Amino acid sequence: MAAETRNRDITGDEATFKRWLLVAATWSVLLLPLGLMYARAIGDGMLSLIAMLFLVHAVIARSWDWLKTPWTRLMFTFWAWLTFCTWLMGAPHTLAQAVASARFFALVVALETWVLVDPVTRRRLWWVVLGSAIWILIECWQQYLLGINEIGWPRFGDGALTGPFRGPTAGGTYLLLFFPAFLPLCFSLLRRGRAIDMLAAGAILTLAASTMILIGQRMPALLMALGLGVSGLLFREVRLPVILTVLVSVAVLALLPIISPPVFEKLVVHFTEQMQHFWATPYGLIFGRAITMIQAHPWVGLGWDGFRNNCMNPVYLGGVPWLPVSDPTSPLGCNIHPHNDWLLIATDSGMVGVTLFAALVVLWLKRIRGGTGDLANGRRAGLLVILFVTMWPVASATSLFTVPNAGWIFLMVGWGLAEARAGLADGSVQLPGASTREKTA
Repeated sequence: MAAETRNRDITGDEATFKRWLLVAATWSVLLLPLGLMYARAIGDGMLSLIAMLFLVHAVIARSWDWLKTPWTRLMFTFWAWLTFCTWLMGAPHTLAQAVASARFFALVVALETWVLVDPVTRRRLWWVVLGSAIWILIECWQQYLLGINEIGWPRFGDGALTGPFRGPTAGGTYLLLFFPAFLPLCFSLLRRGRAIDMLAAGAILTLAASTMILIGQRMPALLMALGLGVSGLLFREVRLPVILTVLVSVAVLALLPIISPPVFEKLVVHFTEQMQHFWATPYGLIFGRAITMIQAHPWVGLGWDGFRNNCMNPVYLGGVPWLPVSDPTSPLGCNIHPHNDWLLIATDSGMVGVTLFAALVVLWLKRIRGGTGDLANGRRAGLLVILFVTMWPVASATSLFTVPNAGWIFLMVGWGLAEARAGLADGSVQLPGASTREKTA
């Protein structure tokens, strides 16, 4: 009898401990967007904590079924390859960074199979993301109309609106929030079927897109346009609001010389000049330097931070004959990363790494998309679009594995997979890697 009592106590203590692990992870997820917006170190600490709590939970619960899913296996295969390339080719101090990058992939699994299994938590996360996007929108308009934001900071020196930030980061952050925040809201309104709700959906999307244009950052605006096009092609429900948004956005662009000359100069004039002389711009020089490195090490790359640590190595200053780079030896060809996710992966882990990661992205997209017409809710649609946009290869981007950008991207991936898993679970389909909570939900 005493032994049975002790066993019940142990079981009860274990259940309590697992419950507190989940509570801590849930609050960390809900606060993660705020950490990523305002405190890089805190955001990195939060996502690392979520990953560690998940692994502790897996050990205690003896739950390892999540390793059976093909995208999870491929994630950690890519991570192992990147770590091997770093051990083989990288600087000694970068090996620890490559190993630590596993936290991003563990975050994805933690969100999919543990923290975001609960529909209430997923809904609350959407409210946090929507609130964050609206906050940026409001602060951008305040800065545009009054000259300063709530904190007292003016526009950036080149005319870009900074929203609630000191520097020109509003566009990139707003893009990552744009579709997960506003597209579900539009779906929710459109499904009511009333004319007033349809008008509200169109007004929300056009206001959100106009704000992006007025922010005045070129690549986020272009990627937003790409995402709107993808949304219109994939989802018939939002096709009319998307068309209206595109038309209004074109009108806003045409009016920029009047309503915001600094943004017109940066978004239209400067961008046109850059495209006309691309191979003489820093972006063209960086691209050429990265291609030179990849051609020299096509299979294993140069390991973690390979571009940054080797960009001024004389071996890579000769350029390649098939690219018209104006000056392959220019120091402007150096930066902390090659400003493109796929070039980053290629310089770090070679074309093998690119192949593995491309296959992983395809699996993610297919999983979140599901079958034809199989979208459980607007959140899933918004997450599908932002994943497609962020992984679009022809784009300038910040580093894929540097917080806050990495935190946003892997948060969206894990969230999207959780929404897809919930959609299948609602259809009474048994999923590989389902957690105990999910099986009993």
